Amino acid sequence: MKVLVGMSGGIDSSVAALLLKDAGHEVVGVTMTIWKEDLPTAERLRKATAETGIKINSCYSPDKSEDIEATKAICRKIGIEHFVLDCSELYEGTVLRNFRDEYLGGRTPNPCVWCNALVKFGALVNYARQRGIEFDKFATGHYARVLYDAVSGRWSLHRAVDVKKDQTYFLYRLNQGQLSTVLFPLGEMTKDEVRKIDERYGFHRPGQDESQDFYGGDYSDLLGVASEQGNIVDTEGKVLGRHEGVWHYTVGQRRGLGIAAPRPLYVLALRPATNEVVVGYEEETYQRTVRAGLVNWGAVETLEGDVPVMAKIRSTGDPRPAVARLLPDGRLEAVFDEPVKAATPGQSLVLYNHDIIMAGGIIDEAF
Repeated sequence: MKVLVGMSGGIDSSVAALLLKDAGHEVVGVTMTIWKEDLPTAERLRKATAETGIKINSCYSPDKSEDIEATKAICRKIGIEHFVLDCSELYEGTVLRNFRDEYLGGRTPNPCVWCNALVKFGALVNYARQRGIEFDKFATGHYARVLYDAVSGRWSLHRAVDVKKDQTYFLYRLNQGQLSTVLFPLGEMTKDEVRKIDERYGFHRPGQDESQDFYGGDYSDLLGVASEQGNIVDTEGKVLGRHEGVWHYTVGQRRGLGIAAPRPLYVLALRPATNEVVVGYEEETYQRTVRAGLVNWGAVETLEGDVPVMAKIRSTGDPRPAVARLLPDGRLEAVFDEPVKAATPGQSLVLYNHDIIMAGGIIDEAF
């Protein structure tokens, strides 16, 4: 096959491209750029970094020319072509706009989830075809597996063999069309095995750092809003302190509240309508029922009745036993066997059947 490989310049995507080439496929590397100087968010960040003098080194940051040159050098070592495609305007209009809207709405989004579905596995692939790059499959260095079930006629995401590196939570929004054309060469491997291959071929220095976070600075830099003072209150409405904007907080947060109390306080809820941050004690952060909208279906098309599942409410941690159902309004509901801590609106609820993703959606309430 002819395979287009999304390459960041990191260990995982480099080894993925190498493995596909060694397997006899015709491989082409592609790198997307998401920063453009004249776009609104980039202008704000440039001013913020100029004022602080701090250089931001993260997925979304100004100068990626060194990374691109390093990626080109790796592609030359492997013996494959390499292209660079500009996805900055779409990234600004989808991922960053969603990020801003969610934070200002009192929720905590996961930008990587949307970037994967809409940009990396969406626009990047489409732009490559428009550029005249021909390919049969698109591959990345994600730790996940994709399989086809002839009985159901559906493609499904499976957790990686290396469960510590598994990235299916970030990929659950890929649709059937995307899953049908994707390859994950590292899904059956461990990170240690991948590192050894990388070192053997000299792509990176031994002990190379992991992939970078979405953004390494203060998230408020991305929002472009002025401080807006409001009250920090308890569940009875008693004012305990003041804040500079609800977007500085997330549900479950303990540090940085600046309030003296007999025991540590945690953020329980954000109320942008009244500009309030609600806090309470740790036992108040636990919930058993989590509901999510904007559902994306994976191995199944729907849920019939109450279905035992394993469910995740954040990228870290293992799936937990729950019973899931489809609500009349089209949302998913998961009732956990044991309470879970700080289910956060804006994050994702992802349902698994053993290691297979059944469905997932964006959390909008928990109780």
